Amino acid sequence: MLNGNPHETQIHFVLFAFLVISLSLSLTLTKMGHHYHRRHRHHHHLIFFVFLLLHTAVKVKSSTLNYTSYREVSSLRLERIQRHLDKINKPPILTINSPDGDIIDCVHKRKQPALDHPLLKNHKIQKVAPKVPKGMNVKKRGTTMEDVVSGGAWQMWHQNGTRCPKGTVPIRRSTVHDVLRAKSLYEFGKKKRSMAMSLSRRRIDAPDVVSGNGHEHAIAYTGSSQEVYGAKATINVWDPSIQVVNEFSLSQIWILSGSFDGSDLNSIEAGWQGKYEELMEYLYNIQVSPELYGDSRPRLFTYWTSDSYQATGCYNLLCSGFVQTNSRIAIGASISPISSLDSNQYDITILIWKDPKVGNWWMSFGDSTLVGYWPAELFTHLAQHATMVEWGGEVVNTRVTGQHTSTQMGSGHFAEDGFGKASYFRNLEIVDTDNSLSSVHEISTLAENTNCYDIKSSYSNDWGTYFYYGGPGNNPQCP
Repeated sequence: MLNGNPHETQIHFVLFAFLVISLSLSLTLTKMGHHYHRRHRHHHHLIFFVFLLLHTAVKVKSSTLNYTSYREVSSLRLERIQRHLDKINKPPILTINSPDGDIIDCVHKRKQPALDHPLLKNHKIQKVAPKVPKGMNVKKRGTTMEDVVSGGAWQMWHQNGTRCPKGTVPIRRSTVHDVLRAKSLYEFGKKKRSMAMSLSRRRIDAPDVVSGNGHEHAIAYTGSSQEVYGAKATINVWDPSIQVVNEFSLSQIWILSGSFDGSDLNSIEAGWQGKYEELMEYLYNIQVSPELYGDSRPRLFTYWTSDSYQATGCYNLLCSGFVQTNSRIAIGASISPISSLDSNQYDITILIWKDPKVGNWWMSFGDSTLVGYWPAELFTHLAQHATMVEWGGEVVNTRVTGQHTSTQMGSGHFAEDGFGKASYFRNLEIVDTDNSLSSVHEISTLAENTNCYDIKSSYSNDWGTYFYYGGPGNNPQCP
C-alpha cells in the first residue's frame, strides 16, 4: 500500500475532525443526564450513520481515481512501473509546482523522451525554422497574459510566473497513480485499439454507419481523395462534466492517411481533453476547498500512431516520438482560463502542417507559437501527405449504469443553442500542395446520435467555415 497521498491525507483529516465533533456532542449529551440521553440517543445513531456514509463515499470515490489508496499493489508491479517512469521522467534542470497539482519538469531538450525512439537514434533536432504556410504569422515567444485577457486561453502552471530556462522543455511529470489508472503498463498513455479501429471502420461509410465500442462523435470532415498537408482551427475551450473515471470528452483535429480498415492507418491528433472530476463533488457539503483535490480543467493533448493504434504512438510525451522545441508550453498541462455560460468565451488555435523543406509535421498553439514536431521518420503514409482531416468532439459512453452516459461533449449544450452556450470550432482551414492556408468550403458533418450530441456547420466572413457541436449525453431523448 502506498502512503503519502496528500489528497487522501486531507480527506482523512476532515473525517477525523467530523468524528471528534460527533464524539464531543455525544459526551455533552451524556453529561446532560441519562433521561435526556435516552430521549436523544437517536442523535448518536444519526451522527454515526452520517459518518459512515461520508467515509464510504470518499472511499469508493477514491478507489476510482487513486487505485493505490484502497487496494494492495504488488511490489513487483510497482518496481516495473517505477522503471518505466524512470525512462519517461527525465532528470529535470528545474521543477515547477502548478496550482492545479501538476509537477512540471524543465528537461534539457536533448534529453527529452522523443529521442529514445529507435527510428530517431541519429535524429538531429530541427534548428532551422520550418517553412510556415502562407497566411500564417509566427510568434516565436509564447502568447502573453495580455493575450489571455483578450480571449486566448493559456496554461495554469504559468500562474506563479516561473518559466523553464532556455534550452529546456517543460514536461508534465507522470506518477505511479497515473499508470495505475490504466488497465496495464502497456496500455498507459495509449488509445484502445478496438475502439480506434471501430472508429476507423465507421469513417469508411460515414455518415451512415454508427460506430461501436462506446465512442461517439460530432465531427466535420473533408473528402478522402485530396492531398492535404495540414489543418488549422480555433477551438472553444470548456470544462465538460465526465461521469466516470474511464470516460473522456475531447475536442481535436485529426490528420489522417492510410487504410481505415487495415493496420497501417497514420494519424496525428491535437486538441483539448476533459478529465474526470476528482473528490470535491463528494465533499462540498462539509465545506472542503476544491483546490485541495485538483480540478477538472481541460488539458492540451497530442497523439500519434503509424499502425492503426496497435503498437506505435501515445498521448503527449508518454512515449518517444514527438519532439518538443518550445519552453513555455507543457503538453498535457491544464488550460486556463476556460469559457463560461453566457459569459467570457476562450479558445485556442491549433495548426498542424508538414514542413515542405524537411518533411516533419509541425504543431503551433495559440497565436502561432511553435510547439514542436512529429519527425517524418515515424510515419509511412504521412511521410508523404494526408488524405483526410477531421475536426470535432468525441466522448466515451460506457453505459456504466445501463443508460447512456451523462458525460458532456463540448460545453454540454446542443449546437442549436449557439454562441455563449454551445461549443464551437471556427476558421477551419487546410494546407494545400502550395503550402498555403485556405478556408475549407466543402465539409461533411456526422453525429451518430443527435439526441445525445449534435453538430451544425455554417459560414461567415469573420469565422469562415465553422460549426457548433456537443450535447449533454443522457437526457429524456437520449436514455
